[in-house]
Amino acid sequence: GKKLVLGILSWKLTIKQRQTMLKKVIGLMSGTSMDGIDAAYLKTDGKRKVELGESITLPFNQNLRQKLTKVLSSNFELKALERQLTEAHVDAITHLKNKMITVGDDIDLIGFHGHTILHDPNNKRTLQIGDGKLLAELIGVDVICDFRSNDVLHGGQGAPFAPLYHKVLSANLEKPLTILNLGGVANITWLGDSGKILAFDTGPGNALIDDFMSLRLGKKMDFGGNLAMSGKVDKKILEIYLEHPYFSKSAPKSLDRNQFELSPVSKLSDADGVATLSAFTAEAVANSFKLVPKKPKILLVTGGGRHNLALMRELKNRLGVEVQPVENVGWKGDALEAQAFGYLAVRSLLGLSLSLPSTTGVDLPLSGGVLFRASSIKNDYK
Repeated sequence: GKKLVLGILSWKLTIKQRQTMLKKVIGLMSGTSMDGIDAAYLKTDGKRKVELGESITLPFNQNLRQKLTKVLSSNFELKALERQLTEAHVDAITHLKNKMITVGDDIDLIGFHGHTILHDPNNKRTLQIGDGKLLAELIGVDVICDFRSNDVLHGGQGAPFAPLYHKVLSANLEKPLTILNLGGVANITWLGDSGKILAFDTGPGNALIDDFMSLRLGKKMDFGGNLAMSGKVDKKILEIYLEHPYFSKSAPKSLDRNQFELSPVSKLSDADGVATLSAFTAEAVANSFKLVPKKPKILLVTGGGRHNLALMRELKNRLGVEVQPVENVGWKGDALEAQAFGYLAVRSLLGLSLSLPSTTGVDLPLSGGVLFRASSIKNDYK
């Protein structure tokens, strides 16, 4: 009897110890598609345990979106924009916390990715704007930001950064498995047996399509892929795009959002132009399969591009594998990147690696991130 009681007490203690190891985190992501801010709540030990909670997407207001678009192409007053962007992230956190009645203010850490305005790893430069110190002060919670700089400083590509989180999420899924993130830029995580992992940017995601739609029709995107579905792919122009030297590089490798231009499709009709750009995104993914050790049985698609029926159709036609949105395995595609940076924030706090030689090309597994402790910040901004 005593042994049984002690065993139960010991088991309860172990459960309690395990629960206290899990950090309560909010992850934040503002992607190169420039549609808004994703915020996600999770509990994690930064290793193998992840418990997912609520998530939201807060769209950018038109003013902020226009400024972020301009800053990509010209010299711009960054400090005021950075503050405006950080305050928009405060709003996103507030919206998320309002959705989580049970959590309230009980948050241990915030993973703040910021908004990428420059990514040039070959010259050891990457810049995500967003003021981590200000966010910690306004929210009153410790913040980790600037996840990519240390990797780039040490010769890594600084992207993609979600693969270690993909690995944890897919621990019980059949391998080999590939996860495709269709954001502004597209990237894949290839997961093999016995923990093997490879990741890299495949080519454009939604960025070229979005820019084309904005230029031609004043729209943010090709909603649902409807226009592309009515167009015809120009195969010669597709071949011109695929001759870009990026596609002959070995992996890991990464891209800037503005690596490719719209000039090749400038003389095509609206429908044919966007159809050709959609085919380009899909064909670049298909070509990336030449770089993985073993062709996967299934491609799980996350990011905004999974809502684009033309993109999904092109992927299915060109890849020769099963293509499914990540929702089919119970993940939230709109929250995945934000969750990843919440998870990585805990890893950063613990000094664990955020990137690997096989995910960014860095020489050794490398940690990173910059911590701003809310308790040590004076009211500089009041």
